[in-house]
Amino acid sequence: MSIEVEASDVVRVVLQFLSENKLNASLAALQKESGISLNATDSVDRLTADVLAGRWDAVLTAVAPMSLPRGLLSELYEQVVVELLELREPDTARQMLRGAAPLLAMKAHEPKRHARLEALAARPYFEARDAYDGGVTRESRRSSIAEGLRAEVAAVPPARLLTLLGQALKWQRQQGMLPPEGTKFDVLAGGAARRLVEREAYVSVAGPVIKFGKKSHAECAAFSPDGAFLVSGSIDGFLEVWDFERGKLRLDLPYQESDQLMMHDAAVLSLGFSRDSELLASGSQDGVLKVWRPRTGQCVRRFPKAHAGGVTCVAFARDGLSVATGSFDALVRVHGLKSGKCRRDKAMRGHTSYVNGVDWSADGSRLASASSDGSVRVWDAKSCDCLHSFRPPAPTGAELAVNSATFLPNSSDALLVCNRSAEAFVTSLSGDITTRLASGKREGGDFIASMVTAQGGWVHAVAEDGFLYSFDLGKGELGHLLKARASPPPGRPQAHEKDVIGVVSHPHRNLVATWSDDGTLRLWRASAHGD
Repeated sequence: MSIEVEASDVVRVVLQFLSENKLNASLAALQKESGISLNATDSVDRLTADVLAGRWDAVLTAVAPMSLPRGLLSELYEQVVVELLELREPDTARQMLRGAAPLLAMKAHEPKRHARLEALAARPYFEARDAYDGGVTRESRRSSIAEGLRAEVAAVPPARLLTLLGQALKWQRQQGMLPPEGTKFDVLAGGAARRLVEREAYVSVAGPVIKFGKKSHAECAAFSPDGAFLVSGSIDGFLEVWDFERGKLRLDLPYQESDQLMMHDAAVLSLGFSRDSELLASGSQDGVLKVWRPRTGQCVRRFPKAHAGGVTCVAFARDGLSVATGSFDALVRVHGLKSGKCRRDKAMRGHTSYVNGVDWSADGSRLASASSDGSVRVWDAKSCDCLHSFRPPAPTGAELAVNSATFLPNSSDALLVCNRSAEAFVTSLSGDITTRLASGKREGGDFIASMVTAQGGWVHAVAEDGFLYSFDLGKGELGHLLKARASPPPGRPQAHEKDVIGVVSHPHRNLVATWSDDGTLRLWRASAHGD
């Protein structure tokens, strides 16, 4: 059985969307072009209650986009003018008489009625018997207007356009007509959203600079897997979402526009997105783990005692139902999001110093952790047993802190390991080295942080010397060297002035972010000419 949908109903749904999103010019243009009026509200009872209570500001706002009979509008605006005079607001009443469209229409079609209102407004006093004649009262006039509106205005649930689209997509998913869950969907095209994925290359061109406050700087940053968000976590506890094309705070997010930022009570040390980019986990210096919806700024889960020390690293499981964390307390833990509780049985013990990094394998069966005790451990995600433990090479034989141990993209058996030395390593899970990536410096070239790009083609690393090293992973060699900390030549963008803290890259663009304790986060792009 088919369902007929009138074209006029489609227009009304669009009109409601325009009205709810305050797109008033577009609303007026569509009503004029189509000859169809919305004449709807989410609650007729609330509208009539506002009339009966004399809450005229709310009533006029509600009826502004509607196309109501001229007689009803005249009655409504006439009553508003009379009650303004009753409240000793003659100036406002006169402004309405000479500027409101329904009252100007009254002047053209019912000049005597309009003149009577002008005369009432010109008097230095208000007499109810002059304003209400023939036994009519203020309450009876309000009641008449309320009944008139009830006859003309329909009750429509809010957000009908988005609700209908959601219901249609839900039905299509049930019928197997949509791509797998977690895939971004293009509603207009009716299929998986097409994403422009650039061929991976090194970056060499300075982009926008994000500047924090005088006493603040970013401690961590992360791009979302869909490439829509760049979020920073700062020493003052704020999480901020940035327009990385312009280096400005994103004010298209209502919560940021109203200065209601996501935040912690202590410095934010770690960030991690879920695979579908819908959730963001953040860990702070006081041991608190929070999970947010970055599109709305809503905190959906809070683990007040995730660790006894600061939460130094976070990573979502591929199914988005668990978050792994590492901490100053030397523990690795897994937290379940459904229960909203720390899973104490999921504590992984063995490190003897700070845990600096944690990551899940592609199949979700293993976790890798890196520690300041100089070791990398690989864990069974279900049993929490340690499967492998090894120490990457250290030039002097000393115990060097391991900054990170991350699985290569779509891999469950190869790691990128970065310790505080002049080399990063690609290793097996047992520590066998397959590739060495060296800065080539005996002094000042020790790596602070490294990461592998989403397609696995490049490794970007920042070192003590302030350089950004870009390694071609396929060739196993240095592809480009970029000064990320320097005094720039005249006319060139300002670079980092102090030590670089970290590095991340966009998931499908040649765009890299580095940040420093000088209070800046710097973006770097690939050259359009490939040099």
